[in-house]
Amino acid sequence: MTATADVAADAAHGDEGARAIVHRTRGSTHGPITRLVSPGDLGEFLKPFVFLDLFGFRPSAGHQGFGMHPHSGIATLTYMIEGATAYEDTTGQQGVLPAGGVEWMRAGNGVWHTGQPLDDAPVRGFQLWVALPAALENAPAQSMYLAPSQVPQEGPVRVLLGRYGAARSAIAAPASMNYLAVRLKDGERWRYAPPAGHTVAWVALNAGRLGAGDRAGGSIDTGELAVFEESGAPIDFVAEGDTAFVLGSAAKHPHDLVMGRYSVHTSDAALRQGEDEIQRIGLRLRGEGRLGR
Repeated sequence: MTATADVAADAAHGDEGARAIVHRTRGSTHGPITRLVSPGDLGEFLKPFVFLDLFGFRPSAGHQGFGMHPHSGIATLTYMIEGATAYEDTTGQQGVLPAGGVEWMRAGNGVWHTGQPLDDAPVRGFQLWVALPAALENAPAQSMYLAPSQVPQEGPVRVLLGRYGAARSAIAAPASMNYLAVRLKDGERWRYAPPAGHTVAWVALNAGRLGAGDRAGGSIDTGELAVFEESGAPIDFVAEGDTAFVLGSAAKHPHDLVMGRYSVHTSDAALRQGEDEIQRIGLRLRGEGRLGR
């Protein structure tokens, strides 16, 4: 069924079989960053989605972006909603990520990266961390940067990871998961039918208000993240005003979350290996004058 048909057919389904919202949060805000999910809280229930930041700032107000910093054991996906950033990472890539673009960084055994705004225009976006399976958590780092035209779309959905209808992301995600950016006009209805096995599901709004039905738990507001009960049932939405949000669904990550400051692994040994590699790369960067001493 196409996205257009999904939207049209949804009106006939009403509230039957609504998938309940089991948790809501506005996260914690520190300056320009609102942390909606972290590995020590909702990340344990939403894994493989273990971290989500909604960031927004105006560089002229004193925030100059995100300095060079490390990761291991995870993959990060940064989705630019507004503004543009210059990126660089220790896999050797650098360039510009515009609004609508996607940065995918599979940190694996260890990587450092940075993003800096190009000018004084406002910058907004989401950064997601995905827990990697044991086979990939200490693999060589890989990165991919997609221009807006390279992010596939079907109906109101842009596919950041996974697939929706005939649209499939060019990014090879490490497990069965979808990460979608959705825009609905006021009054528009949309039904999301997750693939088989995708029992984890959540949405986070960056604009507007999203009705999920009385049985589901009512409306979801801008800046709010809602977690749905674990099941394979579809989720019905209606936009209350023009609305934009991201949605994640996946098969549950079966491993423990073993955490470092910038890392999430499946075991203490894997974490130590990743942190050793982070330190090794950091020493090289300092020697090159690319980090503070």
